[in-house]
Amino acid sequence: MADRIFQALADRTRRDIVTRVIEQEQSVSSLAERYAMSFAAVQKHVAVLERAGLVAKERRGREQIVRGDVGTIRQANALLDAYEHLWHQRLARAESLVADPTQSH
Repeated sequence: MADRIFQALADRTRRDIVTRVIEQEQSVSSLAERYAMSFAAVQKHVAVLERAGLVAKERRGREQIVRGDVGTIRQANALLDAYEHLWHQRLARAESLVADPTQSH
């Protein structure tokens, strides 16, 4: 799932769509009005985000309403936090080795 999330977020337009629908749910039509691309292209971006779990779509009458899924964003953030924690541990270990080069592994 992490691969899909980060692949989806690798595109600037998709990141912008996620930001917009987290702030306020929007129809695909209103999203399409904001970009210099076809309605179909915006639909494809939304589909990528939906497969990654970053947004959810629901039909309301003739409109497809898109809303952000904050839970998926929290999962991605937790993964990045775990990597940051590992990095800090590695830095602390390097600092201790510099302070006392006689330390062993």
